Amino acid sequence: MPFETIAGDFYGFENQLTDREKEFIATLRAQLETEVKPIVNEYWEKAEFPHQIIDVLHRNGAIGLGFPETAPFENSAVFRGWVALELARIDASVSTYVGVQNGLALGAIGVCGSDEQKAEWLPKLASGEVLGAFGLTEPTSGSDSAQGLKTVATRDGDDWILNGSKRWIGNATFSDITVIWAKSAEDGQVKGFIVPNSTPGFTATKIEGKQSLRIVQNADITLENVRVPESLRLQKANSFRDTAAVLRLTRAEVAWAAIGVAVGAYEAALRYTKERVQFGKPIASHQLIQDLLVKSVGNITASIGLCTRVSEMLDAGEQRDEHSALAKAFATSKMRETVAWCREALGGNGIVLDYDVARFFADAEALYSYEGTREMNTLIVGRAVTGQAAFV
Repeated sequence: MPFETIAGDFYGFENQLTDREKEFIATLRAQLETEVKPIVNEYWEKAEFPHQIIDVLHRNGAIGLGFPETAPFENSAVFRGWVALELARIDASVSTYVGVQNGLALGAIGVCGSDEQKAEWLPKLASGEVLGAFGLTEPTSGSDSAQGLKTVATRDGDDWILNGSKRWIGNATFSDITVIWAKSAEDGQVKGFIVPNSTPGFTATKIEGKQSLRIVQNADITLENVRVPESLRLQKANSFRDTAAVLRLTRAEVAWAAIGVAVGAYEAALRYTKERVQFGKPIASHQLIQDLLVKSVGNITASIGLCTRVSEMLDAGEQRDEHSALAKAFATSKMRETVAWCREALGGNGIVLDYDVARFFADAEALYSYEGTREMNTLIVGRAVTGQAAFV
């Protein structure tokens, strides 16, 4: 399938991908354009998840790209970033589904699981045979998860008993398993558990009334004496440092997804302004509209450059927490600016779903906050550059 760079890639960064990676992107893009894009506004408005797209998202190996057990071919972190961008360019909720299934659920097992656990679960998650979720955030613990986690795991012979609650857990209303993070009653350290959602005492309730990422099925989870065998404890998750290792990988891909949201809004605005006629000519010929579009593509270009470098650092083994934190903070901030400018370019039509920009505008707020707020990521970078922690 022929490959062309997207309109939002003003400097042609995509051309740096290998031929095999470009072929994959081209196929994925075509599938998303024909099988996903036509239905997302309908499902966004209904706040429902289109389960028929799960097969599309798993079909060509887009999930599991980062692990040798499931990757269809050797690839780069930059390429995986572009996959996240392509997904979010169509819809942020679709990108979030993949981020949860791929980066968080599969990623948690890939990073913290034993060889036996990876062999059992990674192929099932990659193929879509098993759907996953990731339970870290709690009703009273978000940014302070390292210290504020209240879910407790108590050892009982060859089992663990989990008690507590989780909030904002994406995919959890329909997933088969959820990776639950809990503090051990024995040593106070954070440990991870693969919990089948069918386990007695596990309850997931959909969060209603969202105005962002409406397609994503977030849940409140309650855990009441949930019994999990030792065999389902992630064997390499022995402290919050191990949890953070998973988040370090996903945080950079959220930054790429934020670029995708900005690109989706920009391309929709560019298309609209070329077609919308006022005062006898397309509004794309008006200076003030061009100013909005140029500022938008400037933000996108700068963010791609930053995220390309942080992904290269990941491949080289040089990426640290502060590097992914800066990428997430910068890209989501620039995304927020960009979707606002694109909405402005559409005038009144920028607040209706028909032209897509309204959906990108609303969904940007969720990406701006999840996987570490701008403020928390700023403090991570601030600690690195000053040598002084300012978290409390």
